[in-house]
Amino acid sequence: MTHRHALTDEQWHKLKPMLPPQKPETGRPREDHRRIINGILWILNTGAPWRDLPERYGPWQTVYGRFNRWREQGLWERIFEKVHVIADQREELDWEVHFVDSTIVRAHQDAAGAKKGARKH
Repeated sequence: MTHRHALTDEQWHKLKPMLPPQKPETGRPREDHRRIINGILWILNTGAPWRDLPERYGPWQTVYGRFNRWREQGLWERIFEKVHVIADQREELDWEVHFVDSTIVRAHQDAAGAKKGARKH
């Protein structure tokens, strides 16, 4: 069963070569990368706390640990850069379009509500 926030087979086959080896040279094999990434995507798409991660993705501590370790290693940034370069080479990027994420635009403190004595209907 494919879940709404899970990687498709096509997405997974493109992403897999960019990830560290599934089995390290020493030690026990890691949890399945695809399962872990699907768990990370579930968290990012739902905004839920890590502890609320469904069991199908494995222990939340494992998923969080992998997400955090890869972040510290710069893996997410390297993946983004590779995907960006590939999309640019395929001319799939429109350099004329720009977006502003409203979560970083600060509003003045007085913009939080209507002015005192605002007109009532």
